Amino acid sequence: MKWPTIDRLRDMIPLPAGYAFVEMARGDIAPLIAGLKAWHPEISVGASSCYLREDFYLQRTALRGGPDADILVVPIAFRGDMVGMWSFEREIDSLAIYGRLIVLAPEHRGAGIAVLAMQGTEHIGRDMGAAFMYALATLQHPFAQRALEHAGYRLLGLFPGYDRVEVSPGVVKRVYQAVYAKLLVPESEIHWPDTRNMSPTARALYELLFADRPGAGA
Repeated sequence: MKWPTIDRLRDMIPLPAGYAFVEMARGDIAPLIAGLKAWHPEISVGASSCYLREDFYLQRTALRGGPDADILVVPIAFRGDMVGMWSFEREIDSLAIYGRLIVLAPEHRGAGIAVLAMQGTEHIGRDMGAAFMYALATLQHPFAQRALEHAGYRLLGLFPGYDRVEVSPGVVKRVYQAVYAKLLVPESEIHWPDTRNMSPTARALYELLFADRPGAGA
């Protein structure tokens, strides 16, 4: 599961006029951190707060001219100026892609970039040989949920108290997040579970989520 080159990424996911994906380099770390603080201050705490630390990029992400890494960060530019970022992670052993984070400056959130990126993850996954993609979405607003649903992801449930958010100045609480996933292989490659091996609670949820699967209610 090798990351696509920046040229390959641009070919797979055409962006609106003026926008472009940028290959992340060491020199982009400080400007991106400054941008994220302005565009999305809510990530100062919680799972995504790592994107505000220089050591995260140096130790865990793939940078231009550096060693390979499992997390890719792709700055998004508009007419040469950085206006956002998109990041995802590969899980080589399970052939999976985890959509970690996408952030855009407020004035660029109506350009449809988020939907294009989430749809484009499928192209990237297939190009890399991935079989499964998943992402978490906040329940603080519906934008990420709608973008994932529009991109064909299936809502699988809610993580209770998975992440932390500053809900008001100085007040940090754990919050629920929605879990979305998308399969990239045909059903013929799936070994469907036998509902006889499930607890009543697990079976009820399985049949609710996968009622469209033939025989799910048998």
